[in-house]
Amino acid sequence: MSRFKVAVVGYPNVGKSSLVNRLSGGREAVVHERAGITRDRKDLPCEWNGRAFTLIDTGGMDTLDTDPMSGSIREQAQAALGEAAVAVFVVDARGGLRPGDEELADMLRRVSIPVVVVANKVDRVEDAHLGAEFHGLGLGEPMPVSAAQGLGTGDLLDRIVELLPPAEEEGDEDDDDTIRLAIIGRPNVGKSTFVNRVLGEERVIVSDVAGTTRDAIDLPVEVDGRRLVLVDTAGIRRQAKVTDNVEYYTVLRSQRAVERADVALVICDARDGVTSQDLRIAELAMKEGCATLLALNKWDLAPMSEDDLDHERAKVNNKLRLRPKVMTISAQGGRNVTRVLAEAITLGDRRRERIPTPGLNRFLAEALDARQPPAKQGHRLKLLYLAQIETRPPRFALQVNNRNKMTRDYAYYLENRLRARYGLDGVPVIIDVRERKDRRSER
Repeated sequence: MSRFKVAVVGYPNVGKSSLVNRLSGGREAVVHERAGITRDRKDLPCEWNGRAFTLIDTGGMDTLDTDPMSGSIREQAQAALGEAAVAVFVVDARGGLRPGDEELADMLRRVSIPVVVVANKVDRVEDAHLGAEFHGLGLGEPMPVSAAQGLGTGDLLDRIVELLPPAEEEGDEDDDDTIRLAIIGRPNVGKSTFVNRVLGEERVIVSDVAGTTRDAIDLPVEVDGRRLVLVDTAGIRRQAKVTDNVEYYTVLRSQRAVERADVALVICDARDGVTSQDLRIAELAMKEGCATLLALNKWDLAPMSEDDLDHERAKVNNKLRLRPKVMTISAQGGRNVTRVLAEAITLGDRRRERIPTPGLNRFLAEALDARQPPAKQGHRLKLLYLAQIETRPPRFALQVNNRNKMTRDYAYYLENRLRARYGLDGVPVIIDVRERKDRRSER
């Protein structure tokens, strides 16, 4: 069993994300003075006095707003309540009681979990009385808190831990076999649709409006007995086109999500082919040590001929050293989604594999037989020994007689042969060329 969850709900712009960041001790939830920034529900780990649990940040629930996006946000918040053990109802102490708060209180009275009313924005001790009017919601004693200043957050955490079910009911969710799969790409290419297809539910909001996803959302799922964590991310546009500061920080969170991932799935729009921005996004993932896979989505809307598809694959291989696989999918219809997940699992496993040293040195001998190293000024480069020294991503130490004789061309040759021999296409491969201290081998 996973950690118990605590859903943080409330009207828009009451400070839910600020409170979540304060309680979790991080800055993962996007915070902005503009209302409606949080849309999907986002899970963040939290620990207090040795008790671990998960906070669910949700979008503002405006029951009077008829906009379709607002309806989707409410559905996500209600789903969060459905999986939570405790609800934290955040209200604005300075703004006072509003009709929307009363409607939310009515909904919370109907859920079968304990509810804590938090009167936020009480930034001074002498302002604690501002929360008194929220007694009228009928959900118990409001707790005055300042997410900005930290006032009262310790008492709130004490209360949350007190209301959680006994710790012995929880299981250990640490699993070294878990693969973190970051779903990345340009805006509106179908990342969230892909995630929902894998999960079998409308877990994240999907809209035709580009930029709907604003947070990196961690979503555990099991595929053929393997545990994955899907990370749905905000679309990454060219830096020159990112002018809004909200978009800047959401893109930054997407990049940080890639840093924590084992595998990056770059979703592309088949109608556009693999664009230069798709390639830049793939390069971003590779620089962070992620195994990488590209998927041409919306294949049902723009099927290519085999020649066109071969052209796209050749473009990727020419531009990206990792030579990642390019696959075709339809996230909407489900075509090839299972195959893509299987490939992602394979890449994640290969990223953490350790290749035995004897096999690597047999590989080195074969590479030498196939192509001799370069010679400079009558002295030839000698390859002496090859061993893997790290995983995630795989890193190798190559011992030579003289590092200065190693050319870029020959280094690429060894890297490409290594990929081909051990199925490492799409996996970052690092080869450290190290010189043997004894230089007599040059003579």
